[in-house]
Amino acid sequence: MKTDQQYMRLALDLASSAKGNTNPNPLVGAVIVKNGVIVGTGLHRKAGEPHAEVHAFNMAGEHAKGATLYVTLEPCSHYGKTPPCAELVKESEVARVVVAMQDPNPKVAGRGIQLLRDAGIEVEVGVLEDEARRLNERFIHNMITARPFVISKFAMTLDGKIATHTGHSQWITGEAARADVHMLRHEVDAILVGVGTVLADNPSLTTRLPQGGGKNPVRIILDSNLRTPLDANVMNTAEAKTILVTSENADLEAVAFYEKKGIQVMVVPQTELGLDLEAVLMQLYKLGVTDILVEGGGAVNASFLRAGLIDKYFVYVAPKVLGGRNSVTPFTGEDIETIDAAQLVEFGEVEKIGDDLRITAYPKQGDTQ
Repeated sequence: MKTDQQYMRLALDLASSAKGNTNPNPLVGAVIVKNGVIVGTGLHRKAGEPHAEVHAFNMAGEHAKGATLYVTLEPCSHYGKTPPCAELVKESEVARVVVAMQDPNPKVAGRGIQLLRDAGIEVEVGVLEDEARRLNERFIHNMITARPFVISKFAMTLDGKIATHTGHSQWITGEAARADVHMLRHEVDAILVGVGTVLADNPSLTTRLPQGGGKNPVRIILDSNLRTPLDANVMNTAEAKTILVTSENADLEAVAFYEKKGIQVMVVPQTELGLDLEAVLMQLYKLGVTDILVEGGGAVNASFLRAGLIDKYFVYVAPKVLGGRNSVTPFTGEDIETIDAAQLVEFGEVEKIGDDLRITAYPKQGDTQ
C-alpha cells in the first residue's frame, strides 16, 4: 500500500507540470484514491480553466464516493472565475481529504477546510507541506506582500565574474544552462533588465525553448533617461510586450515616440539611489505581473539587493576562471567595510546542468550576520 506522502508526491508532480501557465493562480494537483487504486487525477492547467479537483472528480466519477482526495492546496471556498471547489468536494461524498497546505489567500485561508469538516469529512492538513509551499512560493508571496516575486538570475565564472573588463560575456555558460534559462523565462510573467544591458547586448529577451514554443514574458526595461534606441530588439512588440520604466523627469516628447511604437511607458519617482523599485513593483503587480526574472547587470542587481527586494536567486556557475582586477562582478554598488555587513543567503538545490552548476538560494531572514 502506498502512503499518504507517496500519493501527495504524485499530486505535487502533477501540479508542477503546469509551471508558467497558471499565473496569477497557484499550481495545484489532485489525486483520488479508493481501496489502494488511483481512480482520478487532475491539475490546474491554466488560469481561468477548471481547477485540479474538477478534473480529478470528472475522471473518478462514481468511484469518488468513499475515496480519499489528495490535494496540494486547500480547496477554494469562494466564487472566482470558477465555482468553489470545497463545495464540489463536499458533494462528491469522499470519506477523507488530505491537504498539503492551507491556502494563504485571505478569501480562503482555512474556510474550505472548515467547510469540509463541518460536512463530516475527515481532513488532514500538512502532508508534504514544505514541498507544497516551495512549489507555490510565488503565489504565497503575492498573497502576503501584494507585489511580484523577484528572482535574480545571473551566470558567472568560478571566481565570480560575469564579464571581462571590456564587457564581453558571451558565452559564460554552455548550451544546456542557456536552455534552462529559457525554461525559466517561460515560467515567469516578466523579465527585467537595465538600459545598460540593452545598449551593450541588444537582447530580444524572448523565450526560445529547444522543442519550440514557450511563453514570452513581458519585457521590462529600467531606463531613467530614456536611452533605449528606438530600433533595439526589445522595441519590437510583435513577439512580446515591452514596458519602459522611467523617471518623473522624463522628456514628454521622448515618451510620445516610444508610445507610438506600442511601448508602454511607466513613470515612477526618482530617488537618490535611482528609480524607486518599490513603486515599480507595485505598479507592475497592479498590471497583473506576479513574478519577475531579473537578468540585469551588476548595477541593476545591486539596486534590488540594496532595496531588499530579491526573493530568490538562480546562479549559474561555469567551470571557468577569468581573473582580472577589472572583470565585472554580479553586484556592483557601494562597497561595504566588513564581512559582518554581508547579505546572508540560504542555499537550496545545487544541480549540474551540462558542464555548469545551477545554485538555488534564498535571502536569509535577518539579512545580515
